[in-house]
Amino acid sequence: MIERKNPRPHLHGGVIHNGVLYASGHAATDIGLDIAGQTREICDKLDALLAACGSDRTRILHARVYLSDMSKKAEMNEVWMGWIPAEHLPSRAAIGVADLGDPRRLIEVVITAAVD
Repeated sequence: MIERKNPRPHLHGGVIHNGVLYASGHAATDIGLDIAGQTREICDKLDALLAACGSDRTRILHARVYLSDMSKKAEMNEVWMGWIPAEHLPSRAAIGVADLGDPRRLIEVVITAAVD
């Protein structure tokens, strides 16, 4: 069975299949924030999605973090490491990209997580 969550005009915020949540890219709504603020907002959004799907941040299996400025990776990592306990860190890739749709958008995060 496939279950789709948080419909949007052109995607779903997440799709669940066989006990795995495949989340779409999540970005901050307030793109006036710095990288730490945008990262915190995304983490809050992911917490809400995970909870709605019967999961939480300790069950994230993999994350892809897209950064429009790789020089800000350390600032993003500081928030990330405060959000996920070290013993539950997922596999992860941080990828530098040229454009996230708006020059003020600094980060987008895609996760895969186990769900009940």
